Amino acid sequence: MKGVADPLDFTGKTVLVVGGSSGIGRGTARAFVSRGATVHVWGTRPDLSDYEDAQELAGIHYAQVDVVDAQRVAAAASGFTELDVLILCQGTVLYNRREFETEAFRRVIDVNLTSMMTCAQTFHDALRASKGSIVIVSSTAAYRATRGNPAYAASKAGLLGLTRTLGQAWARKGIRVNGIAPGFVDTKLTKVTTEDPERLAEALGIIPLGRLGEPADMAGVVLFLASPLANYVVGETILVDGGLTL
Repeated sequence: MKGVADPLDFTGKTVLVVGGSSGIGRGTARAFVSRGATVHVWGTRPDLSDYEDAQELAGIHYAQVDVVDAQRVAAAASGFTELDVLILCQGTVLYNRREFETEAFRRVIDVNLTSMMTCAQTFHDALRASKGSIVIVSSTAAYRATRGNPAYAASKAGLLGLTRTLGQAWARKGIRVNGIAPGFVDTKLTKVTTEDPERLAEALGIIPLGRLGEPADMAGVVLFLASPLANYVVGETILVDGGLTL
């Protein structure tokens, strides 16, 4: 309707995508750029040019940040004068049953769960000032067993509780906290499935839509949750899985 503001226009808003250098995070960062936001991405490599197809992230501000190190997170956050949207999608997984080893298990939990709380708490005051929002990326692994990956499954299940609890704790401060739980998405973390014809066929066979998800599919729901369209949504984690968990 003429004269009505677009609720998905993020012009003038500052967005940080932690883990935004690839996969779902990259797709989300691109989506916010296309909607007019000033977008920052934190990743693990020294420079944006160190990533494949780095031109896809043209127009974003990049920094290398070890999110497991709370002091480095605080130092990186000190450069922000304001923040409207915080997207937390950092994550790792270890295959070949390595997650059954205590140190490997701890490493995955530190990246996939503890660092989420570290980042959320670090930006609490900025988000309170802007009446902003947080979107936490979990996984369908939170709802079902994940073959050979106990740390990954446990960390993603933990994010459901973190999203609910922060949502409840911070809503009266003006910060909305929600999340998404992607299913099989074609990213570097799912190559163990996508590059194995037998496993890929098995995965496609249990997805009602009959295809893998794309980062853009996830980004659309993130945009919704961060926008005024979701002003009355708090503490929810939306399954975005093509019907996988049905």
